[in-house]
Amino acid sequence: MRAFRLLLSLSGLSLAGCTVGPNFQMPSWASPATWFASHAESGPTPSVAVTEPVDPRWWHLFRDKELSSLVERVGAGNLDVRLATIRLAESRGQRGIAASDLFPTLNGNGSYSREKISNRGAISLFGAGGGSGSGGAGGAASGGGVNTGANGLSGQSGAIPTTVTGGQKLQPFNLWQYGFDASWELDLWGRVRRSVESADASVDASEEARRASLLSSIAEVASDYIQLRGAQAALQIARDNLKSAQESLTLTQQRAAGGVTNELDVANAQAQVRSTAAEIPQYADQEARLINALSLLLGQEPQALRGELERAKPIPPVPPRVPVGLPSELARRRPDIVQAEAQLHAATADIGVAVANFYPSVTLSGSLGIQALRFKDLGNWDARQYSLGPAITVPLFEGGRLRATLELRKAQQQEAAVTYQRTVLNAWHEVDNALTAYEKEQRRRDDLAQAVASNRAALGLAQDRYRAGVADFLQVLTAQRDLLAAQQALAASTTNVSNDLVALYKALGGGWETDFPRTKTASVRS
Repeated sequence: MRAFRLLLSLSGLSLAGCTVGPNFQMPSWASPATWFASHAESGPTPSVAVTEPVDPRWWHLFRDKELSSLVERVGAGNLDVRLATIRLAESRGQRGIAASDLFPTLNGNGSYSREKISNRGAISLFGAGGGSGSGGAGGAASGGGVNTGANGLSGQSGAIPTTVTGGQKLQPFNLWQYGFDASWELDLWGRVRRSVESADASVDASEEARRASLLSSIAEVASDYIQLRGAQAALQIARDNLKSAQESLTLTQQRAAGGVTNELDVANAQAQVRSTAAEIPQYADQEARLINALSLLLGQEPQALRGELERAKPIPPVPPRVPVGLPSELARRRPDIVQAEAQLHAATADIGVAVANFYPSVTLSGSLGIQALRFKDLGNWDARQYSLGPAITVPLFEGGRLRATLELRKAQQQEAAVTYQRTVLNAWHEVDNALTAYEKEQRRRDDLAQAVASNRAALGLAQDRYRAGVADFLQVLTAQRDLLAAQQALAASTTNVSNDLVALYKALGGGWETDFPRTKTASVRS
């Protein structure tokens, strides 16, 4: 009864125990009132950023069904996201392991052994000799009783008689036993609770890592898809210009045959045809590589999406209004910032674990079992044995290990704090850079559009003058080259504008709230 009261009192002390080490506090960060990029003095742009709520499915702003279809397949198909999902499951498993220390452990055991104690060993110190005699194999020898003591419940044997009749040989005997062991380390200083706190924070960090992986994969799919449409547009431009160059070559050949022009114009026209044709393979190669990149992002074999994507479509246009939310929402939306905060939380809790290791640990242990020399006695209550009581362990000398561990945990917490600050600052820079790039590239695109219109008009005039015989072919050739360069630059700039919008939403942390794969989808497909 006393032991039971002692157990209750120690259990209550564990529940009411203190938690050593620093408590985690949310890191403070200064949020600007407005986004940094502001260039209103440069004039309005066709697509402007507005402080409206960010749509988690921002890719729908491009109004491209094929793009939306690809993005919505990322969660289940992308291998990086699936790996992040598995790592999240691993982190949750680690949390369960840490939390198990909050509860007692209970083990059941049983054993049987056939034993024979040496007559020439240590037992001979008690008067055992080498005389003759006989006894029962399952019990004491005749003329004296063998008193076996309990030897624990771990299945080990070696019961030592406490009384031995001189000249009596010790006979083999059977030993049957079964029972239960229980132990519980009282969390008086919060070591286990801090471990669970750290594990919880690590789970949060793993969740944000998965969100970051999904966001990165979505942004990469959108970027590769936009680049694919840009490459297809450039490929079509090269083919159209090749057709125009071939028409010019035919014209010069006809004029040379009629004696109106010379072979120099024919050679220049042939060179223009060949140089324009030389651009087609590089764009075709870029198209194939981007289809492969999208196939890889969706976890498929090379060229698996060719049938779906080889038909050229326009570059996805940007919307006139781009919701970017409020600056104060960035730190709660970007997964890398929330992940860095969770890692700081875990590092802070680890300090508490290190501090708790300096204090004594108290463990309650007990065992209850049945031990008998005959199987039929295993049901006899008189064969019971038990033990119950606390044990205390006090760290007296560790060679500086505990002190060094504490200093290590403090340094790791400082590192996590600096990492958090760097992550927040980097996020502001990425958003500002993305906003600036988005605005400036739109202006460049508009200027290039005007340049294409002017070059097209110049080519038409040059061709008319050449046919009329008032201009040489060099003017036509120059106009063709200028138009081709301007068209390719316009296609690249239009691609960049849409890509800059993708980069902006990646910097804003949009698109990570949904479309997660389940853990079971992470199995490798055969």
